[in-house]
Amino acid sequence: MALVRRMLGLCGVALLVSGCAGTAVQPGEPVPPFHPATVTPQENPAARPPGSFTVVATGDVLIHPALTEQAEEDGGGARDFTPLFAGIKPVIEAADLAICHMEVPLATEDGPFEGYPLFHAPPEVAQAVAATGYDTCTTASNHTFDHGAEGAATTLDVLDSVDIGHTGSARTEQEADTPLITEVNGVKVGQLSFTFAYNQGTEEPEPWMGNEISVDGVLDAAWDARSAGAEVVIASLHWGIEDQHEPTADQRETAAAILADPAVDLIIGHHAHVVQPFEKFGDKWVAYGLGNSVAKHAEPRGTTEEGLIARFRFTKSDVGWRVDKAEYVPTLVDLGPPIRLKDLTTDDSVDAGRRQEALDRTDGVVMSLDPPGLTRP
Repeated sequence: MALVRRMLGLCGVALLVSGCAGTAVQPGEPVPPFHPATVTPQENPAARPPGSFTVVATGDVLIHPALTEQAEEDGGGARDFTPLFAGIKPVIEAADLAICHMEVPLATEDGPFEGYPLFHAPPEVAQAVAATGYDTCTTASNHTFDHGAEGAATTLDVLDSVDIGHTGSARTEQEADTPLITEVNGVKVGQLSFTFAYNQGTEEPEPWMGNEISVDGVLDAAWDARSAGAEVVIASLHWGIEDQHEPTADQRETAAAILADPAVDLIIGHHAHVVQPFEKFGDKWVAYGLGNSVAKHAEPRGTTEEGLIARFRFTKSDVGWRVDKAEYVPTLVDLGPPIRLKDLTTDDSVDAGRRQEALDRTDGVVMSLDPPGLTRP
């Protein structure tokens, strides 16, 4: 079966790449000129067509010490991260399935809490994620094992404590072999999470504890999810080059190969800490990089505070479930004080010049590969 899938993938890559809309962005080349996004009204979830569901996904949850300090201030000494995320709560909780990317390990309530290079975030982050309306989190990243297998296990324990589903790392081999499948409006949606590599942590993890990206590995996991009953499969990939808007040739080739296989319906990307384009292969989508959801880098670049909420509507057709509406919602980490994550399509409290700069840059990057039908509110 794996050999058959590889052959299908290679044939599909040739067809998909030859039929791609827009001009390819090669590594090192500048992003093409801005193409205005189609502006559409905010979607009323109650108006969705029958036999459909919506998925939203956001960028890296990257908890630097300044964010923990902000949470302590917001909590009056306790740690409360919910105000940090409050600006995007309406979009997140309106979706049928909301996916976060927990890039960093979560510690116990006693810590210690650490920032770069070996992150260790307070467990209250998970409480805020749940309160914001997220259903699941992907956990495969280069930071997954910053504190070894024990740190990765604690992360999953914390997510379990707030009823957040997770995929990308595992505490046992049985857990590693069990796909994450969430029932969404009666539809079984499988989720996968893979990363390009791991940083050096306190110990070397067993191979089954985390997922490293390969086309065959992603497809094998996708087919396992299908075998377990998944009707739709979404793959989250931690990949690319940090601070680079353009997807690499490897990202594009990997996306084409994975989406050529019928097992995977959508790819969501992370890691670059800046937004990257969307691209459509046939009738399937890839969002190469959603930027940071929340972060406070020691040296903010402007681009590292800009992110995306990707929103996709799946509708049942004669050939199965397909995305019939793709949108992106630009976001901004307003460094304040106080530090707050804001939805740039609805929040006019951001400085007008900074808001327009972020919208123009985000639109230009996201639309740079001329993805047909992509819109933003």
